Amino acid sequence: MSTTKEGIKYPKVKVTLPYGDNAFALLAAVRRGLINAGISKEECDTFFAEATAGNYEELTATCERWVSCK
Repeated sequence: MSTTKEGIKYPKVKVTLPYGDNAFALLAAVRRGLINAGISKEECDTFFAEATAGNYEELTATCERWVSCK
């Protein structure tokens, strides 16, 4: 995975994280941000597979590696 010096793969993709600990809402928000930014379906699928491979803390860390989170 190619990343910027800040460690974010797609730093121009800005995602407002949903309130609370809802993994489904978090996945949906980041995936929507990637799709809206024109990221390919294959790349979105790669994000989804990586994000769902672990626990909630790993999910949030994956989201923060892929996009700029607010």
